[in-house]
Amino acid sequence: MQMHLQKRCAAAYKQIGRFVLHTRYLMLVLALLLSGAPSARAQSALPPVAAFDHSVATAWFELLNELVRQAPGFSPPVAARAMGYAGVTLYAALQPGIADAPSLVGQVNGLTWLPPANAADGYYWPLVANSALASINRRLFAHAGDSVRSAIDALEATLLTRYEHAAPEDVVRRSVRRGREVAAAIFAWSQQDGGHEGYFFNFPYTYQPPQGPGMWSPTPPDFLRAMQPDWGQNRPFVMPTSDACTPPPPPAYSVAPTSPTYIEAMEVYTTVRDLTPAQRDTALYWADDPTLTATPPGHSLAIATQVLRQENASLALTATTYARLGMAVADAFIACWEAKYTYNRIRPITYIQQVIDPTWNATAITDPVLTPPFPEYPSGHATEAGAMATVLSAIFGDNYAFTDASQTRLGFTPRRYTSFWQAAEEAALSRLYGGIHFRSANVQGLAQGRCVAGYVNQIDLGE
Repeated sequence: MQMHLQKRCAAAYKQIGRFVLHTRYLMLVLALLLSGAPSARAQSALPPVAAFDHSVATAWFELLNELVRQAPGFSPPVAARAMGYAGVTLYAALQPGIADAPSLVGQVNGLTWLPPANAADGYYWPLVANSALASINRRLFAHAGDSVRSAIDALEATLLTRYEHAAPEDVVRRSVRRGREVAAAIFAWSQQDGGHEGYFFNFPYTYQPPQGPGMWSPTPPDFLRAMQPDWGQNRPFVMPTSDACTPPPPPAYSVAPTSPTYIEAMEVYTTVRDLTPAQRDTALYWADDPTLTATPPGHSLAIATQVLRQENASLALTATTYARLGMAVADAFIACWEAKYTYNRIRPITYIQQVIDPTWNATAITDPVLTPPFPEYPSGHATEAGAMATVLSAIFGDNYAFTDASQTRLGFTPRRYTSFWQAAEEAALSRLYGGIHFRSANVQGLAQGRCVAGYVNQIDLGE
């Protein structure tokens, strides 16, 4: 079983899988949404966005995680980008119906126009959300084949069936059109950010990594080329520049036993050598490898979805939550990748094999956790988890307790956390347990994520 999982993880970074939608998953979502269809309303009584619950949006973002998991090419940066644009699309489509909520035009980088709307014209907001998210997902996953399109079409049709009798026909048509128009505008804006169709270009042959002591080089077992070396040059959603949150340089390369780098490497070496069962479980719980999971930003998205359901959140709160979280994790990967390819720091496996123990192989202990194909510093897991914790803490509170059951499909017991930061710190530490990161990459990654999310939290969404 472990060997099978290891092969799947390695294959994920080579070619991130063919899509096959899980019928059981789709039937569960559809059964949930078909229950309790609302009755028709007069146009004059159409309620605002805040009067509806989260169910349309959480169903779509749950499906988005499944699409990310199974669509080809959705590496963590590409996945985070999709989540960012989906969250922004939802908020932008619903914004006219959210009290005191300003437009994103002028608040996010490069967005100069969105289709206008007046709530007084009459919109049924769950239908707007359904249309918007169906339309943006079709564009974001345009390469993924008939199964993806069928899954998107099925969820859109199910939700349309549930809600189309809740408002007059002209309101239904106007609401569907609103969602499509906003999705088209957001997608047109997205095409200029530098990451468009990034799923085709995860491992460019044109990139030649710098050579020299302490520099990153491809790692075993597959020695893959560098993933997305130019991602850090993409346009952020909110950060003024991609290097606005760049952490300080990592400890200088040295093979001296008293040097910070050697000491960090010895910590990884001895930790993995003496790994406890609990530590190994933590390394596996947060591994979030492509095709096995929706990648690290998908784990953060799943946490948000569980919390929104736990709170029975309104559609308005759900839209602002997904918008903030989506932009934060997307910008976190831009910021992190900018720093990774600026510093090009060596991975623990390479340093330890060169300096400490040529036979060392963390994967033999933490199977199927593999060192991913890009430079070490800072940790992408830590950066995006820090961004998640900062955003969700600002919305739900610093000491919000929750249970994460998102990994049960992999056989893990749900985990209980007393705060989002407790989860983020565990996610960061898991990469040391896996032999993938030095401690400084985790510490600075969490700080970088906090910095990125700080910019996102300054955006006015009218809460």
